Amino acid sequence: LQTRMQSLQPDPKAQYRSVYEALKKIVLTEGFWRPLRGINVTMLGAGPAHAMYFACYEKMKKSLSDTIQHGGNSHLANGIAGSVATLLHDAVMNPAEVVKQRMQMFNSPYKSVLACIRTVRKTEGFGAFYRSYTTQLTMNVPFQAIHFITYEFMQEQLNPRREYNPRSHIVSGAIAGAVAAAATTPLDVCKTLLNTQENIALSSVNVSGHLSGMVNAFKTVYQLGGVPGYFRGVQARVIYQMPSTAIAWSVYEFFKYFLTKHKLEKRT
Repeated sequence: LQTRMQSLQPDPKAQYRSVYEALKKIVLTEGFWRPLRGINVTMLGAGPAHAMYFACYEKMKKSLSDTIQHGGNSHLANGIAGSVATLLHDAVMNPAEVVKQRMQMFNSPYKSVLACIRTVRKTEGFGAFYRSYTTQLTMNVPFQAIHFITYEFMQEQLNPRREYNPRSHIVSGAIAGAVAAAATTPLDVCKTLLNTQENIALSSVNVSGHLSGMVNAFKTVYQLGGVPGYFRGVQARVIYQMPSTAIAWSVYEFFKYFLTKHKLEKRT
């Protein structure tokens, strides 16, 4: 839904006024499973990407917190650790996101994930999978900094003793995801344009060839939609991120608690 709603100049059949209308229209005209196209490639990349992401975050958070604020919880350390972890995460997830978004576009010509990968590599080269990588980092570094700082701040308020508390992890994760998602929506709109390279949108503002970076994407978005154009799909983005970050944090905190408890039991 987010990809469709961020489309700058969609086909008249693919113009949506709200999240509910978009979902209803897609299901009725394109089938029940259409909104889930490309989810398999996202799932494939998510496992290794998140493993590296949380391992890097945990290690850097501890090291930096001890350096910046010995024995305490430093928000600066949380922000830096989250930002560095993003570099590893996005190196895996960026190509997966390109494939997923191309398969989700209206009238997408790709029949399968492999067909999409082959066609993009053949027609646009390997660089197409990383065309939006710098934009992704420019978006995800502030996103993850805001995300981790907000999560740790909410934990200080709801769970000051830092015990395993599923409810506090879910609430903190959801709030952190919503705040970070809303704040970084303009960058996400530009990323969608770079990933999909909408021909209709580009030709309408006399852009020939391909957009090569975030500056060009920002200008094109403004030319086509003005300031409101930067916030297209903000509802869908927040609705998507809240359960996503809530689940990610609750699962992460559970396994952290489970493994730590198991380690202590083995020692004793």
